Amino acid sequence: MSRMVFCKVLKREAPGLEAHTYPGDLGERIFNEISDEGWKKWLERLTSIINENGLNTADPATIEVIEQHMLGFLFGESDKGKLPDGFTPQGGKK
Repeated sequence: MSRMVFCKVLKREAPGLEAHTYPGDLGERIFNEISDEGWKKWLERLTSIINENGLNTADPATIEVIEQHMLGFLFGESDKGKLPDGFTPQGGKK
């Protein structure tokens, strides 16, 4: 049986992650408060954030930017993590 969590992204109970996906205290918080589905939504958003901002994930400064977006998307703790105004996914209508 899956471990259930109240997911901060989905705003409902859902199956939790099977393993830690991020290190440290933030990783522990994600494990306890984000569902598997919520994490997958974050990974989709992360791809958009990296591509839209031309981020280099090998640059330590980029990790700080990504974490700010992560806190915004997963926990609503900043205005980061949202799609840019006017953003239309590839194949979407403008």
